[in-house]
Amino acid sequence: MISTGYRAPVERELPTDEARDLLALTDDLVRKELLPRVDKAEETGDFPRDVFSLLGRAGLLGLPYPEQYGGGGQPNTVYLQVVEELARGWLAIGLGTSVHVLACHGVANFGTDAQREKWLPDLIGGDQLGAFCLSEAHAGSDVGAMRTTARPTAGGYQISGDKAWITHGPVADFYLVMARTEGGSATSDATVRPTGARRHIGAFHVPAGLPGIEAGTPERKMGLRSSVTSQLHFTSVAVPEENLLGERGDGLKVAFSALDGGRLGMAACAVGVAQAALDTALAYAAEREAFGRHIVDFQGVGFLLADAAANIAAARQLYLHAASRKDRGLSYSTEAAMAKLVATDMAMKVTTDMVQVLGGAGYVQDYPVERYMREAKVLQIVEGANQIQRLVISRALTKQLAAH
Repeated sequence: MISTGYRAPVERELPTDEARDLLALTDDLVRKELLPRVDKAEETGDFPRDVFSLLGRAGLLGLPYPEQYGGGGQPNTVYLQVVEELARGWLAIGLGTSVHVLACHGVANFGTDAQREKWLPDLIGGDQLGAFCLSEAHAGSDVGAMRTTARPTAGGYQISGDKAWITHGPVADFYLVMARTEGGSATSDATVRPTGARRHIGAFHVPAGLPGIEAGTPERKMGLRSSVTSQLHFTSVAVPEENLLGERGDGLKVAFSALDGGRLGMAACAVGVAQAALDTALAYAAEREAFGRHIVDFQGVGFLLADAAANIAAARQLYLHAASRKDRGLSYSTEAAMAKLVATDMAMKVTTDMVQVLGGAGYVQDYPVERYMREAKVLQIVEGANQIQRLVISRALTKQLAAH
C-alpha cells in the first residue's frame, strides 16, 4: 500500500494562545487516539465510548459553554475548528461531539441558574454523553407533526411516544427531548417558527435511566457505522416538573436554536471529512506513477485536487463567518443554513472526486477515501436535509424582499 498518512497543515485564525493550544491538543489526540482505531471500529461498528470520556477529561466536550460550569468558555469559531479536526480524524467522534453539545444546549441556554448548577458540570465533564431527541419516523424535518406527548401530572410530566434517528440513542446518559405538552394537534411545515399548535411543545432534560425508556435496534447504516443510531421509545416516563427547560411552550424555540448551532457543527464535520479525503488523495497522487510520471503532474488529476482545496477553504470560511455572527450576538440562522448546505454538498463532491483520483484503489477498503465518500452522504441529511436548508435560505431572501 502506498502511504497516505499525510495530514496537510491548515492555516487557522485563532484568537488566543489558549485556542492555539486547544487545536494542538486536538491534533495530538487525533494522531494518537483516533487514527489508530478508526478503520477497525468502522469495520466492526464498535462504539468508542471511551474516546468521549477522554475528550471530556481533556475539556473538549464543553468548549462553547461557561467556565463556571466546567466548560471551556471558547468562542464558537474555536469550538467548531476543534470539531473539524476531530471529524478529519474520525467522523463519528466529530459528529458525536457536536450532537453532545447540542444535547447540552437546552440546560445551558434555557435552564434556570439552579438547573445549570445542578446538571451542566456533569453533562460537559465527559462522564455523561447526550442525545438530541426531536425527529420522529413520520416527522423528520416536519417536526410540527410531532406525536410524542408530555402529559402534565401532579408531580411533573409523563412522556410517551417514539423518537427516530437518534444519534447515541442506546448509549446516551441523558436526552434533550421535545414533546407535545397540551392541546394543539400535529401540523405540518415546521420550517416556520412556532405558532399555533407549536406553542404546545416543551423541552425536557431526561436522564437515560428513568423507567419506561427503551432503545430500538441500532440502524444498519451506509457509513458512520461506529456511531450508534436508533429509535427511542418512551412509555409513560415520569419526568419531574424541574426537568422542563424554559416555559412549557418553549420546546421548538429550544429545538430550532439548537439546530442552528448543530448545522454549524455539521458544516465543520463536512470540512473535516473533505480535508481528510484531499490529504489521502494528494499523498497518493504524489507517489503513484503512470506513464513515467507521478499522476499529480497530470492536469486531469491536479485540477481535481486544486478544486477540492479551493472549495474546502471556501466552506471553512463560510462556517467561520456564521460562527462569528453567533459569537457577536447577531442573527445567524440563515448563515448556518448556508454553511451546512455549501459545506456538506462540497464534501460529497470532494470525496467522490478523491475516489476518482485513486481510481480502482479508491473503491476498495485498503484506502479510506471510499469510507469518506459514504460518510459524506449522511452529512447532507442530518440536522435538516439540504432541501430544508434551501427552503430556509429562500424564505429569508423573500423576507428581505418584502421588507424593502
